Parts: sequence; C-alpha cells; structure tokens
Amino acid sequence: MIWMLPLTICVFLIIRRISFKIKNPLFNPLVISVIVLIPLLLITNTSYIQYVSNVRIINDLLPYSVVALAYPLYELIPQIKARWKSIMIITFTASLASMITGVCIVFWLGGNAEIAASVLPKSVTTAIAVTVASNQGGIPSIAALCVIFVGILGGIFGHQILNLIKIKSAPARGLSIGAVSHAVGTARCIEVDYNEGAYSSLSLVLCGIITSLTAPFLFPIMVFIFNWF
Repeated sequence: MIWMLPLTICVFLIIRRISFKIKNPLFNPLVISVIVLIPLLLITNTSYIQYVSNVRIINDLLPYSVVALAYPLYELIPQIKARWKSIMIITFTASLASMITGVCIVFWLGGNAEIAASVLPKSVTTAIAVTVASNQGGIPSIAALCVIFVGILGGIFGHQILNLIKIKSAPARGLSIGAVSHAVGTARCIEVDYNEGAYSSLSLVLCGIITSLTAPFLFPIMVFIFNWF
C-alpha cells in the first residue's frame, strides 16, 4: 500500500495546477481531490482504515502548516498593533457567534448534547476542534468532518458572499473568513490577496485560542438552557 501516499500527493498537485488555470472557486482542489480519490480507492478495494494509516504523515503535518501561516503576520505587526482592540472584539464576537449558532441549530433539529459538542468548534482548525469536542463529550470524527465541511464552504463561497455584500476591505475580509473557515479559508485568502491572508491567519489563531478558552464555560450553559426549555 506504499502507493497511497504518492498517489494522494500527485492527485492534489495535478488538480491544484488545473485550478490555477480554471480560476473558479467552485473548483476547490481539496474537494476535487476527494472526489477523484474515492473511486480509485473503491476500484482497488482499499478500506478507509488502510488509506488513513498509509497517509498519516499528511495529517501529522497539519499543525505545522497552521504554524507556517503565522509568517504573514510578522509583516503586519505595525498594523495589528494599531488595530488590536478592534481585532480582539471581532474575533471574540465571531468565536462566540460560531459556537452559539452551531449548538442552537443542532438542538433545534432535535440533536443531543453529544452531537452539539461535536459541532461546537466547527469553525476552528482541526487539531483544536477535535480536542475541544472531546473535552465536551463530543465525537472527534464528527468534529473533524464539520471543520472540513465549514472550511470548504468558506473557501468556495466566502469571497463570493463578501463581494455580494460589497465588503472590499482586506482586513475585514481576512478576519471574517479566518474566523469561520480556518486554514482552508485562509489558504484561499492568500491566493486572492496577501494582506487578506495575513489577517485571516491572525483571525484563525485568535479564534482557536478564544474557542479553546470559552467553550468549557459556554457549552454547559447552553445545554442547561436548552434542557430547561
């Protein structure tokens, strides 16, 4: 099964090169790679467990890729210092709104606390989301799936929505996408505008920290409120 890792990397690189030529946000390399790989795994009768165990190195590199996104922040330190109050208010509000809306939707649709805890950290990076969900009694695999799904949605539709409502400020666009679409959205921001990517990286980091600190207090309160009513 040593061919799985090279195949995955080759498929992604080929599709990424094609996406540069097509320049359509709907042609997301991550999504298209999954669509291509699934039939290949089915044809070769490769189970999901076999595939994951052979490409584990890609998952292990995820935390380092997030750290690498911090480099653009270094070049924007003066701007960040000048706007730090606004940035903190924006990211704190975004983090709370993301957690509250996710949990509310789960309970309103009839879900239980376990599913709600899994959806709670949907807008932060996978490493943080899995830990937060586990600590609140959620299911790590569902949390990871929610993170991927939300990131893809932000990467595909984030800029289209911002263009539709005529938000043109690079800091505003970057902070908003980074707050809800973590690394996938940030990668898309960097492709569109370097400053957007820098602010998105900042938002990604801050929202991850805020979510980690506030989730243990916020989630029990929300569960209590919904159980009360």
